[in-house]
Amino acid sequence: MKENRSKYKLVVNHVTDRIQSGEYGNGDRIPSINAFRTEYNLSRDTVFAGLRELISRGIITSNHGVGYFVNSTKIGAAHHIFLLFNELNGFKEVLFKSFIESIGSAATVDLYFHNYNRKVFETLVADARGKYTDYVIMSGKFQGIGPLLESLMGRVFLLDHFDFELKGQYSAVFQDFDKNTYEALASGLDLIRKYRRIFMVQKEEKEPEERYDGLKRFCLEHDFEHAYIPEITGHTIRPGDLFIVVKDEDLAELIKQAEMLQMTPGAHFGIISYNDTPLKEVLAGGITTLSTDFKRMGKTMAGLIDTKAICTIENPWQLNVRKSL
Repeated sequence: MKENRSKYKLVVNHVTDRIQSGEYGNGDRIPSINAFRTEYNLSRDTVFAGLRELISRGIITSNHGVGYFVNSTKIGAAHHIFLLFNELNGFKEVLFKSFIESIGSAATVDLYFHNYNRKVFETLVADARGKYTDYVIMSGKFQGIGPLLESLMGRVFLLDHFDFELKGQYSAVFQDFDKNTYEALASGLDLIRKYRRIFMVQKEEKEPEERYDGLKRFCLEHDFEHAYIPEITGHTIRPGDLFIVVKDEDLAELIKQAEMLQMTPGAHFGIISYNDTPLKEVLAGGITTLSTDFKRMGKTMAGLIDTKAICTIENPWQLNVRKSL
């Protein structure tokens, strides 16, 4: 086994040395399996082992029935990372930039999105099998994905929201939505006492329901009325209402309705919006936000890539109190 392990490096070194010398460039075809076997007197399995490493590092790619070709000349990167997000928005862009800046030249990163589509998620993960050294996956509310993750040939990391049945099996940087919501509301209790009803406004199909679990716990402890509604459209603001909103569309609808009813956020009713942005600092005099630190999340995940132990790290949250509360 030790002999085979060293022999497959003949294939790896053959390709990387020729890339470094300039003999191979992007798109160039490398020798066939049989050519490697003949030149280095290797078994077929040993050649495959070398090719698998080159593929996982993103250096070569295979074209079934045609051969293997140079995919990247960045041979110095120790990691070739598959990064799968649920969707692209302002917060994920901050997270991505932070991750890329923190990981530096030690890795190459390919970014994908599943947009909360289970079939797309499974197809992307399955297609990536064996092609990367590391897999950073934002699975969201998808459950029963353990066998799919176990099939990946490389280290797997979980990011942001994921099925807690996987906790401890893979390194992760996550938000505890139940705990964060409860603690944020508790920290703002003195301001929240002037409200009578608290509404959680979010669509269930993709958003974490644990947010509402945290709200219910807070309301039960402090005797507030509470309800879960999917959107603001069709709901009329009443004095004493506090709305916790996720989507910017619902936030905009609240502000438009308040102007029509001549009601002021923070005086007649309250708003807490998830995920801070510069616009929310000035919108309607300032929107109170409950937000995780996405820049910190990206930096923490980058630090885990070279950490061999399984680490589960909760990302910090912050309640930014402004006029709307």
